[in-house]
Amino acid sequence: MTIVDVRTPDPKRFIPGATGDWEVIIGMEVHAQVLSKSKLFSGASTEFGKAPNSNVSLVDAAMPGMLPVINEECVRQAVRTGLGLKAKINNRSIFDRKNYFYPDLPQGYQISQFKDPIVGEGKIVISLGPDRQGQFEDIEIGIERLHLEQDAGKLMHDQHPTMSYVDLNRSGVALMEIVSKPDMRSSDEAKAYMTKLRSIVRYLGTCDGNMDEGSMRADVNVSVRRPGEAFGTRCEIKNVNSIRFIGQAIEYEARRQIAILEEGGTIDQETRLFDPGKGETRSMRSKEDAHDYRYFPDPDLLPLEFDDAFVEELKAHLPELPDDKKARFVAELGLSVYDASVLVSEKAIADYFEAVAEGRDGKTAANWVINDLLGALNKAGKGIEETPVSPAQLGGIIDLIKAETISGKIAKDLFEIVFAEGGDPADIVEARGMKQVTDTGAIEKAVDDIIAANPDQVAKVKAKPTLAGWFVGQVMKATGGKANPQAVQALVKSKLGIEDE
Repeated sequence: MTIVDVRTPDPKRFIPGATGDWEVIIGMEVHAQVLSKSKLFSGASTEFGKAPNSNVSLVDAAMPGMLPVINEECVRQAVRTGLGLKAKINNRSIFDRKNYFYPDLPQGYQISQFKDPIVGEGKIVISLGPDRQGQFEDIEIGIERLHLEQDAGKLMHDQHPTMSYVDLNRSGVALMEIVSKPDMRSSDEAKAYMTKLRSIVRYLGTCDGNMDEGSMRADVNVSVRRPGEAFGTRCEIKNVNSIRFIGQAIEYEARRQIAILEEGGTIDQETRLFDPGKGETRSMRSKEDAHDYRYFPDPDLLPLEFDDAFVEELKAHLPELPDDKKARFVAELGLSVYDASVLVSEKAIADYFEAVAEGRDGKTAANWVINDLLGALNKAGKGIEETPVSPAQLGGIIDLIKAETISGKIAKDLFEIVFAEGGDPADIVEARGMKQVTDTGAIEKAVDDIIAANPDQVAKVKAKPTLAGWFVGQVMKATGGKANPQAVQALVKSKLGIEDE
């Protein structure tokens, strides 16, 4: 690929060194496991967590005479992902053999795609922010290609003092390798890119994005240069399986390279590993080039060809993706860009919000989902899939506020009860006597009692009317938060002779 620098050096992203400023250049190769029930070239199961070597067919084990057969669903998933990345779909692609001799692939080579991938150039727009002014910065990151390939098995060197074990369950599982252009200029951009890519494949249903299970992981290419100079020598950090670790690995590797260059040294092109415990990268092996793998077209597989109608059919059934959903939330529901960004970050959150917002005020629904529900889930260490409060229950709480059955304060208490115990919000309010007091006579008596008991405070309010809020607070406290706040405020102002501005 021809490397083109599309970014103007930005001083706010420079890394200060002992001899001046430096700029980090980042590209990523993300391996995303295709969501399919069987492997790329065999009928073996892809189910996670099975006993070692139980998901292995004769093809995966490279038994003599066994030939690969392409899994059409994996092809569909790759094309759908390419469409989600706004990328060029190549109607003709070729599978190649990538030769290397490790026992994690018994045949001694990996079936991959080299010169002719299934998906060509595309793009992802990432959003950084908000900054101190509440503004977001949108940055376009180029996609170089997406190709299909087999995953390798797993080697285990710590199970026996003199032998290594191999588990071939993953061997032959379909991967999409999504290669970015070297367009990222900070660890924050790289984390935002990985977050956005993970969100897109989850919306599409082409990869589950479970990084802890290895179904999505990244090889991170890092180099540094003086701002405006040519690209430097890159090092590849292999198999990083956490967005947080991606950021840490880049920060460490950039400073490691800067220190070497400032001391007059040179960077060796190599493959490195990130050690999360130590927060540092370490050398693994010298970096291979394409000729080291001796690529050649796989003689057992014909070129993969499909027509435009195949692509158009898949395009017609794509779901609404995060960027489009965010734009709709802002335009149609009046949400802020920040709130919309939070809500579309995961498809499950967006689906939950839309269920709550249906037939209700969008901003109110967004506030409750973001501040109350997500806040409570975060505190409990749970994800949206584990929420004890259904969209119907949260919508019921919002409906009770709108009907003035309960006040905003009572609603907070009600939410905590539903979150902890479950139940129908309306039934809980009725059973526990949580309805707000709308009886003007009862509220007026409470106001009179508070005013009579606090003559000094009355005098202060006469001098400074903005202090009237103190009385409102005292009445609400005296009524256990059940008094209608608007009625209390109106009566306090009337009793103290304060006119509305």
